[in-house]
Amino acid sequence: MTRRQIFIGTAGIAGLLFALWLAGLVLFVARVTSYAEQPLAENLQKTDAIVVLTGGSERLQAGLDLLQAGKGAKLLISGVHQGVSADKVLETRTISDDLRSCCIALGYAADNTLGNAAETNAFMKAENFHSLRLVTAHYHMPRSLLFFSRMMPDMEIVPFPVSPDIVSLSDWWTRLGTASLLIGEYNKYLYAWFSVVLGVHNAYR
Repeated sequence: MTRRQIFIGTAGIAGLLFALWLAGLVLFVARVTSYAEQPLAENLQKTDAIVVLTGGSERLQAGLDLLQAGKGAKLLISGVHQGVSADKVLETRTISDDLRSCCIALGYAADNTLGNAAETNAFMKAENFHSLRLVTAHYHMPRSLLFFSRMMPDMEIVPFPVSPDIVSLSDWWTRLGTASLLIGEYNKYLYAWFSVVLGVHNAYR
């Protein structure tokens, strides 16, 4: 085989892989777009727990709104930085003292999405809960659901996506910040998916 043939073959494989990656990106963004932010309706299904993954103020407010509306017995805020108190986390939020004392738990063990899933799994087992509503950003929901469903296959997990103001999915490819965020999250999702398929995370189940 000549060098030219090797080059053409390598370029062809690279082109095919890029085309597959690009098609996957389009499908990923379509999935993210499908996670429309839900209204806090009176008939919204109740779950045992509400779990908020830290990373945006919209997520925390959505979780607190759900708790105050009686859509879950307890709220877990997963991924809180060490040394940050509940008073600090909730300092600008309007919430009753009764709910603060009885129904809000802070998780300090997680520093990534897989850690969020492990921390939530431990919380759900300790509370003997069987269903949860997962609150995170729409772009983060696919990877979160992948890890959560893998680690808690018998748990009912209801997604509750929020739409950050800084992320605009309309013509996202023309917006550098949004495109960079979505591509980065898509690559993380691919890595997580292959890790799960190859059984890398079995020990965390």
